[in-house]
Amino acid sequence: MGLRVKICGITRPEQGRAIAELGANTLGFICVPATPRYITPEQIAAVVAELSVCPATGQPISDRVGVFVNASAEVICQTVAIGNLNGVQLHGDESPEVCDRLRHALPNIEIIRALRIKSPEALAQVEQYQDWVDALLLDAYHPTLAGGTGKTLDWSTLQHFQPDRPWFLSGGLTPNNILDALAQLCPDGIDLSSGVERAPGDKDLEKVAQLFEKLGRRVGRF
Repeated sequence: MGLRVKICGITRPEQGRAIAELGANTLGFICVPATPRYITPEQIAAVVAELSVCPATGQPISDRVGVFVNASAEVICQTVAIGNLNGVQLHGDESPEVCDRLRHALPNIEIIRALRIKSPEALAQVEQYQDWVDALLLDAYHPTLAGGTGKTLDWSTLQHFQPDRPWFLSGGLTPNNILDALAQLCPDGIDLSSGVERAPGDKDLEKVAQLFEKLGRRVGRF
């Protein structure tokens, strides 16, 4: 298995297609109103419609993940259906019970629980979620922002992190520091947003290309 690469905060169809063609096997869409990278379900559908499809299934070859913060199950299910998503990332205060209910509502959809890590002790909460989600994502803590802050985690605190689920490393990753991060840690996937942008929601394709040049043959899926 290779490294899963998720580029988050996609807002433009032409950029979504280009980023997938450069090597990103997972695209992330911010479904949180009043945030700078917000995209409507209909706009997600427009991006997804531009992606290359698998001839056998007719479905996009790229994974499509909607990012939500304390949204209702109804809103999440509607967005998944309209946007043709196959993954949901919960980035708020969602409890294990919420994850369980969403699993039953969306049995064929990947559920990723994002956790903002303020201190090494915060890693203890991972155990609460492992039985209820398909993957975990560790992001840097910010007192007011849920993600896309450009802040890095203290990687040294994660060197012995081995959860029972695949996990993404997020938080302040860029083409310039990604190899340093991967030299210290062994995540199953990485998640970048602000580190490959010109402005929120406007991706810098040169930076995305630099990222995949640095990663070389590491890219794959879990």
